[in-house]
Amino acid sequence: MPSSYVIALGSNRRGRHGMPADEVRAALAALAASGGAVVMTSPLITTAPLGPARRRFVNAAALVESDDTPPEMLARLKAIEAAFGRRCGQRWTDRVIDLDIILWSGGAWASDGLTVPHPEFRRRDFVLRPLVAIVPDWRDPVTRLTVRQLAARLF
Repeated sequence: MPSSYVIALGSNRRGRHGMPADEVRAALAALAASGGAVVMTSPLITTAPLGPARRRFVNAAALVESDDTPPEMLARLKAIEAAFGRRCGQRWTDRVIDLDIILWSGGAWASDGLTVPHPEFRRRDFVLRPLVAIVPDWRDPVTRLTVRQLAARLF
């Protein structure tokens, strides 16, 4: 039986697919082509940069169904990032694409290099706004609050 994943997508740098919005759309297509069923996507939003990044970001979220375990899904996302030109070890900088597992239908997961739910998602407007558009009633397995409730606390 497939699992459901909520994936956050972001870009603030032009890449081979075009401007950041084009990169996000291309990443959604790559995710679907790699074997994940993209069930629903949020509208794309533009947000202020975080950390030392200089350019505004385009962010979105997708609900994906897959037979992958969380580590397998992470490997799938990292392969897409690498194909888009993302290099490992660069945090808080401009990027062509960023893909993160935010939530998983199996609840919480913790292993070397992967924590689900994403530890920072509750404090990030650029993640919660797209999530509210597609999974407003999904519960955070840690706080037991819905995505809508988490967003209301932040806004």
